[in-house]
This record gives sequence, C-alpha cells and structure tokens, in this order.
Amino acid sequence: MKYLPIENQLFIQNRALFFNKMEGNAIAIFNSNDIMPTNADGTMPFRQNNDLFWLSGVDQEESVLVIFPNHPDENMREVLFLKETNEHIAIWEGAKLTKDGAFKASGIKTVFWLDELENKLDEMISKCDSIYLNKNIHSRSASDVQTRDDRFRNMITDKYSNKAIKEVAPIMHELRAIKSDFELKLMQNACDITEKGVRRILPFIKPGVMEYEIEAELMHEFLRNRSNGFAYQPIIGSGVDSCVLHYIENNKACKDGDILLMDFGAEYANYASDLTRTIPVNGKFSERQKAVYNSVLHVMKEATKMLAPGTKFKEYNAEIGRIMELELIKLGLLDKHDVQKQDPLKPLYKKYFMHGTSHYLGLDVHDVGDFDWSMKEGMVFTCEPGIYILEEELGIRLENDILVTANGPDDLMKNIPIEIEEIEGLMNN
Repeated sequence: MKYLPIENQLFIQNRALFFNKMEGNAIAIFNSNDIMPTNADGTMPFRQNNDLFWLSGVDQEESVLVIFPNHPDENMREVLFLKETNEHIAIWEGAKLTKDGAFKASGIKTVFWLDELENKLDEMISKCDSIYLNKNIHSRSASDVQTRDDRFRNMITDKYSNKAIKEVAPIMHELRAIKSDFELKLMQNACDITEKGVRRILPFIKPGVMEYEIEAELMHEFLRNRSNGFAYQPIIGSGVDSCVLHYIENNKACKDGDILLMDFGAEYANYASDLTRTIPVNGKFSERQKAVYNSVLHVMKEATKMLAPGTKFKEYNAEIGRIMELELIKLGLLDKHDVQKQDPLKPLYKKYFMHGTSHYLGLDVHDVGDFDWSMKEGMVFTCEPGIYILEEELGIRLENDILVTANGPDDLMKNIPIEIEEIEGLMNN
C-alpha cells in the first residue's frame, strides 16, 4: 500500500457499530477478495473486499475476519486469520502482515494463521445459533463470476446445515452509507489529490495533445501523492466522444475547437473520489459551449442544494428533471409545448440527460446504499448532471462529491476550479 497508516480506532469503532447490529447468538465471517488470474502465471492487482477492510483495515489477500460478540471467551469475539509469511514469500513478494502488524492495523488482538481456520471455525460455530455471511447484493452488480464469498457460502451451508444463515449485506450497507469523521478525512484526502491532478493538467492541455497523455499526467500526480491511482477507469473523451457516457479508450488527439470531457478521481486508502470537468481544448469556450456549460452548472448548483437530510431520491430526481427541462428549452433543444404534452413516464429531457444525477460514494465508487432511503447526515453523494448533444458533438458533464450535513451540503471538491473564468484562466496562464 502507498497510503499512510490509518488509525486503527476507525476499525475498532466500525466493529463496535457492527456488533450492535447483530442479532441473537450469531457469528459473522468475512473473506478477502480473490486474487484474479490473467493468463499463464499472471494475476490482476489485488483489491481487498471493502467490507472486510471497513471492519479491520487489513489490506492483504487471503485474510478472514470472524466476529462473534457472544463467544464465552472474550479473546475469541473478534479474530483475524492471515496467511503465514515465510522467508520465501518475503524474498519473492515482500513483507506480509505479522500478527503484531495485524494488531496495529486493526486493533484485533487475536490473530491466527490461515491453516488454523478450519479447526477454529468448527469450534466457534459449534457455540453459535446462526451465521452471518456476505454476498454482493449491490443494485448494479452484474458479474456472473463466483467469488470467494460465494464458494465459502456453499461450503458453510453444506457443512453446517443445522445453522441458520443470515445476510450481512443489509447491515453493512446501512453502516457504510454513513461516513465517520475518520472516513471523511480519508475521502477529503482523495479529493485533494484529485484537485492536484486537475491543476496539473489544465495548463498542459492544448490542441494536438493525446487523451492518453492527459491520463498519464493524472496518474503521475496521483501516485506521487500516495494514491493507489485512479478510483475507476478514467474517461478522457474529446469531440464526439464527450457524448459517450463511459468512453474509456482515451486514444485520440484533442482537436482545436473541441470540448474535452474528463471523468476521473484519485483513490486514497481504498476510498474513492469522483470528479468530472469539461473544458475547451484550446482554452477558450465558444459561445455555444458556454451556454450549455452554464446550463449544466446551474442544474448542478440547484441539485447540490437538495442534498440534505430528509430528501427523498424520487423527489430529488423529479425536481432535477424539471430544472433540466427549463435549461434545455432555453438552449433550443426542447420545445416547451412538447414538454407540456410529454408522457410523464418518458420525459423528453432524457434524450439529452439520460443518466442519474447522484450515487453513493465511499470505498466503492458506486458505494453501497439504498435509493429508497431518505438522505441522512454523513452520507456522501456525487452530483453530476450533464447535457449531451450528439448532433453537435458536444457533451458537457460536471461532477463534485458532496457530504450531507445538518448545516447544508459540504462540497468536498469546492476548491477545484469549475467556473468558466477559472478554467480559462488556468488553461491560459
């Protein structure tokens, strides 16, 4: 890991919150993510299971966390299992967590090597009535790959068929949706690193620069500030590709007169930031580009105001749709009479603004949380309206990360340039 050590108080606090949500005489088991193969002897970079990380701070493969608040032996109420390191592993892969290192990272005193897992689990499960297991129930989950959690669930349900199985995901979604002060500090750091990236690339971008060169400049800035890199695959799309919502090729030359849409964010300590800025390649917005940009910025500012405790997503999205309709009419893209006659289930603005305005943000870019909930203090959301005019090869999206507070929305990216004058000034400085 490149990030600085995290205070283990964060994870001690998180486990206490989880303890209080468990019901009955139950045990909860969390597995690390798989090491995914590529080809031959290659593997993909490891990314820890976010629930396990949130509860323990352990950022290492082949790790297991077991939580059993009612175990008669208080030393067995929270237990870590780690792959035992040795001289061979140390030489070929580098240092791994020792038992003492795991304690310092997590605050968990009881640490066993992974080869003890089966016997210790047998002993612990014999004393419980039910088992909490993890499963990916994210609303956007679309993978058919069988995960370590899936395989572990199959083993547990076969071996301990007399035990009731409970789902851990609803608890984790509820807890992770509310960010603690510890987490917000890490997220703010991710946003601050993203700001450094923005300020680096704005003077760099000129007609003729390649999209991947911009990506490279960002990666350089992120890594030199202890980020692991991009929180997600960056979008650097110029010209007509500014209208492609998930354009990731980033392989074209930026042309004079084109608009450039950039959607990226630094990751820090596994926490994501998520930013979008749209700029003129030549450093000067045309009048049409200005008009569309200011419409998007207006919608963004109005939407941000609504990110407040008690706001319901259905009402939030409906109001943003109404505001967007007015802007699209002003821009000559919609006719007000057609809007008055539109099918409410098929609003006309969707032709130019076809995606949602906000999603949860945290350890996952599209973080866990339920869109049927009302917004609560401590939640963090993106705010990212856009207007995409394919026939004009003009796509503009703006995005900042917003913390919901009792005193109004707190923009974690408020220091990142967004006004037209700021953008043009930095590009031509």
